[in-house]
Amino acid sequence: MRAMTSEEIRPATAADVPAVKAVTDAAYRRYIERIGVVPVPMEADHAADVAAGKVFVTGDPVVGLVVVETRADHLILDSIAVHPDAHGTGVGRRLLHFVEARARALGLSEVRLYTHAMMWENQKLYPKFGYEVVERRGDGPYDRVHYRKRRD
Repeated sequence: MRAMTSEEIRPATAADVPAVKAVTDAAYRRYIERIGVVPVPMEADHAADVAAGKVFVTGDPVVGLVVVETRADHLILDSIAVHPDAHGTGVGRRLLHFVEARARALGLSEVRLYTHAMMWENQKLYPKFGYEVVERRGDGPYDRVHYRKRRD
């Protein structure tokens, strides 16, 4: 079995579930106090998402991941998480490009995602990658900004 390069993104396996939880928690923990609730990705059933083939990871050990969900006409980027120790190394950019490539490979013309309105770092980031705001709406205790990126 060959070693995974730091650039590679692969489907997560059951053995990755503890790392998926650890990276997700490390990435989202800083938002708890700011938004006043635990971010949804921290409460996800990571084992079920991995078993369903929704989770893709990068790094050895894992430093970043995406959770995606395929719909009939678009791909949902449900969660993206980069361990704080890997911030600024290009992991997030590679993961976003991976999601777009996956949508293309599946014949889907759009990627959709949302972020909490108080996660302002994300609101600066996503437009830089071509995402446009679709709407802002509340969902229970969450104030969400919805984005989409259409394929050229």
